[in-house]
Amino acid sequence: MIDGRLFKLAGIKRIGLWLFLLTVLQAGFILIQSRSLATSLVLIWQRQTRAQLLPWLGVFAVAWIGRQAVLWGKERLLVHYSQTTSRHLREQLLGKLFQLGPSLVARKGTGDTVTLAIEGIDQIENYLTLILNKLLNLGLIPWLLLIYIFVLNVRSGVTLLLIFPIVMLFMMILGIAAQRKAGHQYAGYQRLANHFVDALRGLPTLKRLGLSETYAENVYHVSEDYRKETMSVLKIAILSTFALDFFNTLSIAVVAVFLGLDLINGTVPYLPALTVLILAPEFYLPIRDFANDYHATLNGKNAMQALYAVLEQPVPKQRTLLTDFSGWQADSQLTFQQVAVQYPGSTASDLAQISFTAQGYQKIGLVGPSGGGKSTLIETLGGFLQPASGQIAVNQQQLPHLAQTAWQQNVVYLPQKPYLFHTTIAENVAFYQPDAEDAAIEAACTAAGLMDWIRRLPAGFQTVIGTGGQTISGGQAQRIALARAFLANQRRILLLDEPTAHLDLETEAALKTTMLPLLDQHLVFFATHRLHWLQQMDYVLVIDHGELVAQGRPAELAQQPGLYAELIQQSQQNGLEVQA
Repeated sequence: MIDGRLFKLAGIKRIGLWLFLLTVLQAGFILIQSRSLATSLVLIWQRQTRAQLLPWLGVFAVAWIGRQAVLWGKERLLVHYSQTTSRHLREQLLGKLFQLGPSLVARKGTGDTVTLAIEGIDQIENYLTLILNKLLNLGLIPWLLLIYIFVLNVRSGVTLLLIFPIVMLFMMILGIAAQRKAGHQYAGYQRLANHFVDALRGLPTLKRLGLSETYAENVYHVSEDYRKETMSVLKIAILSTFALDFFNTLSIAVVAVFLGLDLINGTVPYLPALTVLILAPEFYLPIRDFANDYHATLNGKNAMQALYAVLEQPVPKQRTLLTDFSGWQADSQLTFQQVAVQYPGSTASDLAQISFTAQGYQKIGLVGPSGGGKSTLIETLGGFLQPASGQIAVNQQQLPHLAQTAWQQNVVYLPQKPYLFHTTIAENVAFYQPDAEDAAIEAACTAAGLMDWIRRLPAGFQTVIGTGGQTISGGQAQRIALARAFLANQRRILLLDEPTAHLDLETEAALKTTMLPLLDQHLVFFATHRLHWLQQMDYVLVIDHGELVAQGRPAELAQQPGLYAELIQQSQQNGLEVQA
């Protein structure tokens, strides 16, 4: 129920102290309210005058208003704290995702990551708002009330004290079952999010292949599984509420029976008996509130566990070793020597014994079967993955990894599907250069072949794109990514991970004309299945099953037997690409 990391959050001790004081004050108002109400009822029963009754009714009204004021104050305090903390946690998560790079998103799934960053943080905010207050109410109020009940009537206090552990036991048993069910439900929600996002992103491809209806059925089955998990959680929630209400009602009834017998026998005055009877429901109210909101906090706890599973992942250290690196130059050199890379959680190396040297403004193509390790090498070059063994050197300086601040400030990364933020075209283009002037952004868009399209838009550069914005094609999205690279032309290292893989040949041909000038005066690593790009490459690395099986100039490799020659031959037979 309680994640121990909750008590390590910033400001938790200060907020806990304020809540403690307010909860004690709340218990005091409950006691005054109950006592004044009981006294008022006794005075009415005894037919006392209005002058004797009104002061006690005034005390009751003041105590009730004070209790509501305390509740309001606690709520405002918790809402402010939970909102501030959730905003800080979201910033930490986004910062961590930026540090860990695309490999983490690839492992967790885009839908899972987006769900955690948006709805997961919202659930944590709700968790913080509820759990801190409910815990302190449960830990303080019943016991302060019980002390006063023991003073008034020992047998009633003993009755409440004996039944309380039984109620807690049933709540714990049902809580464990609910927690397990809620864990399955949250996992089902993550699966549903991943399937939904994947379906949206791949819908054009699924339509072309005639698989959209088949995949729609797959999404239906996943959503149906999620519905069943949700109903299972609701069954447990309803059962726990019934059990709790049953035992609470039974306990109060037992107390009422004993008090009634004592009143008949004349062993207890009417005022203490009535006060105890009024306090008995208040004694169980915190545990009822806790149980009612228990299921609402489970998703928050699961989301917090998922959040910290990301936040606690190790990040590269020693990121400022490349002190003498002012940017990639014509005489710069990058060396990989027996480098092996392994994804977190993997049992085998995803790249093994990779060795090559890149010199100056060299254009290097990466080819090989899907899943062979091209993207892994790109991520290693970008500093998003760190080698498990081997040596990396930049200008003869040995480095443990390429997650160096100076290196990454010289890198431009173009993935298969560039991410477009929900903002204007101008701000999307200025991703690497947030302070770029309008003239520079326009020049970059001109170089990327975007201006004809932008001029046709009513809002021009101020057109909002991304999620919920102006719909754009895959080719336009890639041109925006190219405009980012043109604008950040001082970054001389280009990492291209199959940037045209999801484009048709006609769009790719038009885009290629735009891209070629960008490759000049840059160190380029270009992972691709479209082998016509190799005509523009100076050097080729052939990767298969995580191993560098061949490397050399394209013309030389084409004349040698091996995987590269086979790929060229298959390409020519398909009539799609011709290697010159």
